[in-house]
Amino acid sequence: MTEPSSAIDIAEEDELRANLYVLLGRMLASAPDSETLEMVAGLKGDDSELGQAISVLASAARNCNPKMLEREYFDLFIGIGHGELTPYGSYYLTGFLNEKPLANLREDMGRLGVARVKGVHEPEDHIAALCEMMAGLIGGAFGEPLPLDEQRAFFDRHIGCWAPRFFQDLQAARAASFYMPVGKIGQIFMEIESEAFAMAA
Repeated sequence: MTEPSSAIDIAEEDELRANLYVLLGRMLASAPDSETLEMVAGLKGDDSELGQAISVLASAARNCNPKMLEREYFDLFIGIGHGELTPYGSYYLTGFLNEKPLANLREDMGRLGVARVKGVHEPEDHIAALCEMMAGLIGGAFGEPLPLDEQRAFFDRHIGCWAPRFFQDLQAARAASFYMPVGKIGQIFMEIESEAFAMAA
């Protein structure tokens, strides 16, 4: 993804949404490094269900062993042959990688001016990449912030149709410890996004 070339004013609510997508993207792209863990450890949640999940993740970040976290990420998403979970839209929607959902995503990426990251060989329908894209579409990383109806269309077509199941699977995964609250945050946030888009329709 590309970074915004200059600051773009967006509503506070949209900034919070974009930040949550960024957080999920960072957690799911690779095992968090020490700098990311320090940032996550400083997060403050409130009494809402989402806020409580954020507090649990912050506590986990303060108490985790980075080497063990690298192993957890490997077991969950990479593995010997494959990880416990396969975090791609095509796989969740069709049972196979690199299928029609990926082609549809690439078509929309081209239309919206979202470029594939150089040096990244993972298919673009990886959950982390989709979270990064959604953050950029909300925040204006690819031009003007996307209007809400177009955000909803992108979400429904590429994220909402499978990511809730992925985040439920992440919470239930045998290898998940640190990543359990990541899954909880993702599940709750997907519900909030779906409900908000439905109300705005």
